[in-house]
Amino acid sequence: MEIELNSASLASSRNVAILDNFYPAIEPELRDYRVSVFGAGYVGCVSAACLSHDGFPVVAVDPDRFKVERLAQGQAPIVEPGLSELLSHAHKTDLLTATHSASEALNATDISFCCVGTPSLADGTLNTDHVRQVCEDIGKALRQKAAFHIVVMRSTILPGTTEELVIPVLERFSGKVAGRDFGVAYYPEFLRESTAIADYYKPGAIVFGQYEDDTRSIDALKALVSHIGVTPHVVPLRCAEIVKYANNCWHAVKISFSNEIGNICKAKDIDSHVVMDVLCADTRLNISRAYMKPGFAYGGSCLPKDLRALTALGRMLNVPTPVLDAMRVANTLQINHARALVESAGHEKIGFIGITFKADTDDLRESPMLELVEAFLGKGKDIAVYDPNVARDAEGGRNFLKHIAPLLRDSIKEVIAASAVIVIGNKYPGLKDAIEAAGKPVTVIDLARIEMPDNKSMIYHGLCW
Repeated sequence: MEIELNSASLASSRNVAILDNFYPAIEPELRDYRVSVFGAGYVGCVSAACLSHDGFPVVAVDPDRFKVERLAQGQAPIVEPGLSELLSHAHKTDLLTATHSASEALNATDISFCCVGTPSLADGTLNTDHVRQVCEDIGKALRQKAAFHIVVMRSTILPGTTEELVIPVLERFSGKVAGRDFGVAYYPEFLRESTAIADYYKPGAIVFGQYEDDTRSIDALKALVSHIGVTPHVVPLRCAEIVKYANNCWHAVKISFSNEIGNICKAKDIDSHVVMDVLCADTRLNISRAYMKPGFAYGGSCLPKDLRALTALGRMLNVPTPVLDAMRVANTLQINHARALVESAGHEKIGFIGITFKADTDDLRESPMLELVEAFLGKGKDIAVYDPNVARDAEGGRNFLKHIAPLLRDSIKEVIAASAVIVIGNKYPGLKDAIEAAGKPVTVIDLARIEMPDNKSMIYHGLCW
């Protein structure tokens, strides 16, 4: 059976068959590179899975016992379509191992990917504590290693961070000199949750940030991606660092712009999706359709924090960022718009279908749906939730929330039965049928634009269509 890799197929199915020839083959000699991946979150897990599937021996490194145990067994510690199959394949072929030890990982590999988190601080600036810690750990291990080793940052970091933090820490703890005794490079990731594997193998762009004249590190990175068929952009470190922010901030602009157009269209009884379809048809000037669909607010681990980080940098540099500031305001207004629609229904029993920040992921970080749930829970409303990717207990995964777990139901039908208002955040199979089969009047607040159910007892409100 031949399977075509594309975003739609991966996003629509969580069970992607993995064959030995599923992805383009690479030359056998390139498999000599061994890679350690520090940080087993979304970027780290996907990077480890894809690299090992391509034939590179991979060692995953993380302080979290749950993640290490899962990866050591070839099991995914997170929800991502196709990831479980890739990891299982890597485990069976003995190409993936996992450990807590930085020295063990460095001694067994030639290249280290650093994929640790960079969350926001209270003032919007970037928290680089995890970056500093992983650089200390790698630096100490480098001190004991004679062979040339390459350190590649994949974490999203502000321009200047590699030169001002990463390299000094590595040099201090290793006693070695970057570019001479060990390699350094920056390799920003552009992996979207729920389509990350498709994005890895069919990227819009590959970017490598080069440190001074360290071509040896860049050549190694080129070898790792040579089979993908996309020519990398090799640019200075700071350029590579800000490219990720430019991308995510532009994505946030597109989302907020589309939502604003959608709200205006609804006020004039215009189908906003038709309008945006026409706008996107101009590929010469408007370029990309991605994110150009009016809908609910953005969330997740990237867009919100990257907007905060870049605007915080602007404040520090005394550079105004009115457009970026406006995106944050617009996103908050979109959440408030949805909250007002739910409140206007005037019911005490509210059901939520999907509370992760997008479908086909288990990520609750800065989820606008979770924000809505918590807001109405705080007002004493009777809440029921259906989301198959949210953990019910502490053993179920990293997104277990004690105050949310009791609200979870096993099926969409259970939520509908328990609620007078249904708030739809994510699309799931059977949702339309469940609403049509509801044996009572129900108000639907649609934030995802589902296929319209045929239910005469339903009061329907689209967010901006």
